[in-house]
Amino acid sequence: MQFPEKLTNKLQQRKENQSLRTLGKEIDLIDFSSNDYLGFAKSEVIFNKTHQYLTKNNIKQNGATGSRLLSGNHNLYNKVEKELSEFHNSEAALIFNSGYDANIGFFSSVPQRGDIILYDEFIHASIRDGIQLSKAKSFKFQHNNIEDLKNKILKQIQDNDSEIYVVTESVFSMDGDTPDLKKISQTVKKYNAHLIVDEAHALGVFNKGLVQELNLENNVFAQIITFGKAIGCHGSAILGSNKLKQYLINFSRSFIYTTGLSPHSLATIKFAYLELTESEPEKLLKKNILFFKQEINRLQLKFTESSSAIHCCVIPGNEKVKQIANQLKEKGFDVKPILSPTVTKGEERLRFCLHSYNSFKEITCVLENLATFV
Repeated sequence: MQFPEKLTNKLQQRKENQSLRTLGKEIDLIDFSSNDYLGFAKSEVIFNKTHQYLTKNNIKQNGATGSRLLSGNHNLYNKVEKELSEFHNSEAALIFNSGYDANIGFFSSVPQRGDIILYDEFIHASIRDGIQLSKAKSFKFQHNNIEDLKNKILKQIQDNDSEIYVVTESVFSMDGDTPDLKKISQTVKKYNAHLIVDEAHALGVFNKGLVQELNLENNVFAQIITFGKAIGCHGSAILGSNKLKQYLINFSRSFIYTTGLSPHSLATIKFAYLELTESEPEKLLKKNILFFKQEINRLQLKFTESSSAIHCCVIPGNEKVKQIANQLKEKGFDVKPILSPTVTKGEERLRFCLHSYNSFKEITCVLENLATFV
């Protein structure tokens, strides 16, 4: 069967731009690329506790059997959602199958026709896709620029009396930087808008997330938390009011029309949270982040400013950044190049993801090698 010419041309264009995506193979390299910030994805403690819990409670079920509104709402869902809401000081929690599903489900259903969505220009692709499915109007504001956000809110207030939803991330995945959430929440509250914060790369790295660290729970309309990063497993949740949970159950299509998570997935979330509470692994991660930044200064390398687990060295050009990533790979380090069009052309970068299990020696070695290549 002939493949459509338009699609062939798009693939060819990616090849010419050195931006064709391919699936990599699992290789034994020192990890500076994964989102497993706390090492939970490979934790035998969490794995064994999950298995013991399922066996002890005679939960021998591989799948959810259906959507949660049909046959898939097994007892573990209610238990884990209750624990999540208590842990995060939230009235309610609703679990989704992934962070992508949560963002698609929220933004496609909550903002209504005539409402306004204001989003940071560097917001994640899953939020952009959800906004595209929404019937609301949307406008971007300059990255982490509160004055621009304020001006955008004022303009919309003058033009109509619609609900305004403002969305940002607590840690941005392509830079590792953080907005001034306190000032943003104050601005949003002043003009009676609704704040949504995606905590995907903050949860676990900053323990319960930056919203709670800053005591902003009551100022946030919805938090999106994901379990596929520092929590080391799968799934996500939206935190908010009981009314928001009820609304999403009724109108969020990515929640309604999908098979639920398996009991094993939910039990893993349960015990990953227990490990986060009992072992405080983020303390080791914070030491590594501090040491990484000290080594950057010592070697006079230019990185974007970040206090999170994500640190980026901007190296313009897809070909150049891929070349340096391959050189690091040959030295035994897994550091991923981030290419355009994922980031703006000219802003291509090496993204270093730090973990609690990286050693000081590994950090020094990878940065000293980088210094010889740039």
